[in-house]
Amino acid sequence: MAEIVLDSSAILSVVNLERGGDSVASIMPRSLVSVANEAEVITVLIRGGKSPDHAIQFVADLPYRRVDLDTLLAQRAGALWRDVKPRGLSLGDRCCLALAERENLPVLTGDRRWADLSIGVEVRLFR
Repeated sequence: MAEIVLDSSAILSVVNLERGGDSVASIMPRSLVSVANEAEVITVLIRGGKSPDHAIQFVADLPYRRVDLDTLLAQRAGALWRDVKPRGLSLGDRCCLALAERENLPVLTGDRRWADLSIGVEVRLFR
């Protein structure tokens, strides 16, 4: 059973062996990730020099449960724009928040801009 939703910064903390990544790695097998966030991680890996095939395979081996972006999640992510606009959150960030909201789970992020969001989603910082 899933306990938390991970955003891209949480996944990248594990991939890049960053501070706090060990705590994220320990909960990763019990977490959900929006495929939009997975796409962001793949993008960062390719931008960092990995080949597309290597980045895709690397991410495919991570032990979280992927959640497809369906119509309702996409609509909610779009609707969240007004609420989070002042913080500059990306579409991937909003997909993550919409998933956490739908599943009634907290979200784990390293992005302090999320810390005091007032949208009804519990935000936990891993660093």
